[in-house]
Amino acid sequence: MTCNPDRPLRALLGGAGLALAAACIAVAGGARVAKADPADARTGIAEALGQFQAGHWSVARQRAQAAVAADPGWGFAQAVLARTHLALGDGLAAQAALDRAVEGGFDPARAHQLRAHARLLQGDAPGAIAEAGKAAPRYAGYGNRIRAQALARQGDVVAALAILEPTVARDPGRAADWVALGQIRMGAGDMVGAINAAAAAVRADPTSPDTLRLRAQTMRIQYGLTAALPWFEAALARDPYAHDTLIDYAATLGDSGRTGAMLDAVRRAMTARPGSVQGYYLQAVLAARAGDPATARSVLQKAGGGVQGVPGALLLGASLDLAEGAPAQATVGLRELVARQPTNITARKLLALALLRSDAARDAFDYIRPAADRADADSYTLTLAARALERIGDRAGAAVFLDRAASPVRGRSTAFAPDESLGLLAAAARPTPGDPAVAVPYIRALASAGDAAEALAAARAVAAANPGAPAAQLVLGDAYAAANRPAEAATAYAAAAASRFDEATMLRLVDARARAGQRREASAALSLYLAQNPSSVPALRLTGEWQLAAGDVASAVATFERLRDLVGDRDVAVLAGLARAYAAAGQGDPATSFGAAAYALAPANPLVVDAYGWALYRAGNPGAALPLLRKAASLAPADPAIAAHLAEVAG
Repeated sequence: MTCNPDRPLRALLGGAGLALAAACIAVAGGARVAKADPADARTGIAEALGQFQAGHWSVARQRAQAAVAADPGWGFAQAVLARTHLALGDGLAAQAALDRAVEGGFDPARAHQLRAHARLLQGDAPGAIAEAGKAAPRYAGYGNRIRAQALARQGDVVAALAILEPTVARDPGRAADWVALGQIRMGAGDMVGAINAAAAAVRADPTSPDTLRLRAQTMRIQYGLTAALPWFEAALARDPYAHDTLIDYAATLGDSGRTGAMLDAVRRAMTARPGSVQGYYLQAVLAARAGDPATARSVLQKAGGGVQGVPGALLLGASLDLAEGAPAQATVGLRELVARQPTNITARKLLALALLRSDAARDAFDYIRPAADRADADSYTLTLAARALERIGDRAGAAVFLDRAASPVRGRSTAFAPDESLGLLAAAARPTPGDPAVAVPYIRALASAGDAAEALAAARAVAAANPGAPAAQLVLGDAYAAANRPAEAATAYAAAAASRFDEATMLRLVDARARAGQRREASAALSLYLAQNPSSVPALRLTGEWQLAAGDVASAVATFERLRDLVGDRDVAVLAGLARAYAAAGQGDPATSFGAAAYALAPANPLVVDAYGWALYRAGNPGAALPLLRKAASLAPADPAIAAHLAEVAG
């Protein structure tokens, strides 16, 4: 066996095996001039290589740091330390270690692929491509993988896939290539491709923290929060202090309603990377959810500029501004967020509220109108639109929105209509008709304009061209729904849900199946989603209503109480649901209490008035119930349930 002082690094780059690496360390150490403690340095690097090979990357970095402390001038030890920094996503620290490695005698020709990786982690895609092109032939695989990721970062996904897809076909056993391919496909919206790549990565190396994390990310999108958690936990069992995995895990726990476990994960992430911007952000989210805006603001400020422009941070910051009585400040971030995410209805609501409080009612109406014009707009959205019109003197227009807000009837869930004109969208879609990024807004605009036939034809084309993209399947379902073909819409939505079962997909799928008469399948889809996303407010609302309709009173009470825990005591629909559920359960006191609370907030909402009146009747007070039920019937004369309640009480 022939060794040189740097050859063991090939164990980290896919060249030599671990045993060869350890043997070469011994030879290299014996040939060098003794420094502070070369024996300790050799031991530390051998341990670092072993831990790295086992997927314990944080421990590997600790061992490498100990080796560097024992012999700071040993270039090879610095190179090993750099590789552990790269595995843990710290490009800046890796670059500094590589500079020290070269100063200590490490061959710079063997570091190009490492420098490329470091540049990529720092956001320098052109620099990464340039360095990757200099990689030595024996490290070409590593270099090509970084080049592909950098090309994707620049937006050239086609070129990136052209590098990686043939690579994994030739050598399917290289897990790192599968991980890179999965990340690129996921970023491009090809969830089927990403899911397949993640599964292949796990088959190639079921112990790699990277493969396990990618599988967790795809499981979360494909199935939901609960399904993803075991995969995150498997990745953390391999490397308990992997910062990025801990952040993903904490966010998933938080979305699942497990705030205590979320806080533990965030604290571990902050231990792994003190001053972590993501860690501060998640701590601020926890404080805000706990009703402590002052602490949330303080913690968010510690994140500094690192969260500027992050959608979640913009939304949180604006919410805190509103809570602190600074609506003008809130509008700054919210305008940016709505410009970037025009379909974010929550952001539109907050922006409209902030503008109303800033005496900019016309702007408030302009921002809330796309959400308020939707058939399924909630009462709060409609009320915001009405208040904006009242402020600018359009009382007739405001009355229309207030009537809709008071109505118990809501339309079906649909796609969000784009703001751009149909002509502009058509011009953008014409050069690349199969590209979902430009085709989907055009198809939605066609459907909104009432051209169902043309929308359906275009949707079929884009879905056929992008079978792995959930967005393409969703827009096909939307086109079928607009053409009043709910069974076919449900089939398309189910295809989308197979790879991305998020809230929007679930609502469309459940609605389409119910309209197609597939009530059992609709209920199954709703139950599956709620099992994976137990804190989903829309899913819980729908579940509670369905439980009441089915006569499952005890479950309905539990569901609406869970909703009250999540949204508080001022949500009219939840309070009315609790009044109806407790009344059905024969518990008059809580039924009338919740009914009265709902009525105090929305005395013109027929569902609320009916719920309060019915609760009073079931509590043995028909005299107080009758006027309320008559009022409810006058507000919604076509509602059969309200009419039935009135008929029973009036006798």
